[in-house]
Amino acid sequence: MPSPPPALFHLSAAPLDPAELRRGLPKPGAGACVTFEGWVRDLNDGRKVLALEYEAFAPLAEKEGARIVAEALARFPLIAAACAHRTGRLDIGDLAVWVGVSSAHRGAAFDACRFIIDQAKARVPVWKKEHYAEGASAWINCATQGEHAGGISPNSDQS
Repeated sequence: MPSPPPALFHLSAAPLDPAELRRGLPKPGAGACVTFEGWVRDLNDGRKVLALEYEAFAPLAEKEGARIVAEALARFPLIAAACAHRTGRLDIGDLAVWVGVSSAHRGAAFDACRFIIDQAKARVPVWKKEHYAEGASAWINCATQGEHAGGISPNSDQS
């Protein structure tokens, strides 16, 4: 039995290049490719956002991200899967997170892509700070924002 494709997750301080990330997805037998791109938007909860800042505990984030992609590869009939997340300051319109999967069939590709982004947002320790046009910048409490269930901000007293 052939070994499963390698799990791929990485953090990047440099801008993400979707075309470059997608290069690893086409393989013999792939009939479907599904990608997800999460971009920085200019409005959140009625507040004008100027930029975002992402911080991560890289050793744990990369380990957990790789675990999530490996789970997707085991759970769905995939040919390849990858996920990348930015860190640092991002401007409006910048690509913050990218997920891509390939499979023989579209249903598995759609389901796996959704699984990876949902699990990454819930489990990977990446924190988001929003910089607003008016008022102080704020670390977003991911648990209350519905993005990371049970998430904590880097300046939180929780461990």
